[in-house]
Amino acid sequence: MAKVKIQVRDVSKIFGSHPERALKMLTDGVDKTEILEKTGLAVGVVSADFDVYEGEILVIMGLSGSGKSTLIRCLNLLNKPTTGTVTIDGEELTTADHKQLLQIRQHKFGMVFQHFALFPHRKVIENAEYGLEIQEIDPATRKEKALEALQLVGLEGWEDSYPHQLSGGMQQRVGLARALAVDPDILLMDEAFSALDPLIRRDMQHELISLQARVKKTIIFITHDLDEALKIGDRIILMKDGKIVQIGSPEDILENPANRYVEKFVEDVDKAKILTVGSIMSRAKVVAFPADGPRTALHKMQDEGISSIFVVDRDYTFRGQLTADKASEAIKNHQKPIDHFYERSLQTAKVDDPINILFPIMAETTRPVPVVDSENNLLGIVTRVDLLTCLAEGGND
Repeated sequence: MAKVKIQVRDVSKIFGSHPERALKMLTDGVDKTEILEKTGLAVGVVSADFDVYEGEILVIMGLSGSGKSTLIRCLNLLNKPTTGTVTIDGEELTTADHKQLLQIRQHKFGMVFQHFALFPHRKVIENAEYGLEIQEIDPATRKEKALEALQLVGLEGWEDSYPHQLSGGMQQRVGLARALAVDPDILLMDEAFSALDPLIRRDMQHELISLQARVKKTIIFITHDLDEALKIGDRIILMKDGKIVQIGSPEDILENPANRYVEKFVEDVDKAKILTVGSIMSRAKVVAFPADGPRTALHKMQDEGISSIFVVDRDYTFRGQLTADKASEAIKNHQKPIDHFYERSLQTAKVDDPINILFPIMAETTRPVPVVDSENNLLGIVTRVDLLTCLAEGGND
């Protein structure tokens, strides 16, 4: 289990004087629209309660006015919660004084904004150095760290350019480099890709996933785009009217929507692009080992009523597949062990692959597809029936 990086407990944010009036009305079941009409108080977040795990990308999403941007600003107390606590690495922010908060914001957090927020009169390198400049880091060190950050985001060679000379995607990379240069534990990304055109936006989503594999930050990412949330999020928090309506993995939210609101949110998603191979695979009930003889392998197949069997090492490293026909032929030719004649060049699927990767594989074979992890260990199999059953249950609606 990953370490809890951030704890959010019963956080509410009410904008306006005497917020206790709104809190009481919320307790009585009054909605935020009526509260605004009767009191002039704006309800931003209501009783948010969740953890953020170290090294994950947690996406907070919802429609405009759902409270997602207010919530992310409660995490670093740019919006001080009306009630509740925010704790980072065991340190409670809600009781920290101004000096402590400043230190935490400068060293724990990096922020990436929707509209880049670059200084037009500063070169790319100077924009990337800005957070370090605020920390009063010496010029040589901050330049070195800024160059490293620019290299991380693919902007090596653009150090002396100005923002107006860059495309929108490149400008957003500068914003990301500026956040990374201070080496924060946590990145807060508020609608970071929303201002980009669709093609550049997709590229930046892939870049973020790739970058996260290298830097392993804790990232809280705000979006109103479900496809974006499903693509990049390890987990998703879905909000409505200031309240959290569901927290879960992309598959949890697609397969088990908490209510009709969530159902409507996900009803148009092509699940074949989102659901993973691991979610529909089954266990390989029997396997063969390279040292097995053909009679042993054939006996295993006959016991299970199957016409082929996957071959693995004793540690379950995947090796290939043996068919009943090949085993029978080997028995006739007095060949053994099976290490000499099983099929090695076989297409596999990774456990985290979307299920649509199976379509071209299954178009060429009727046999089960082996599912492996990043170490090439056999984890399970997917049959044509598994895939068709998933799609028939609404996987491609």
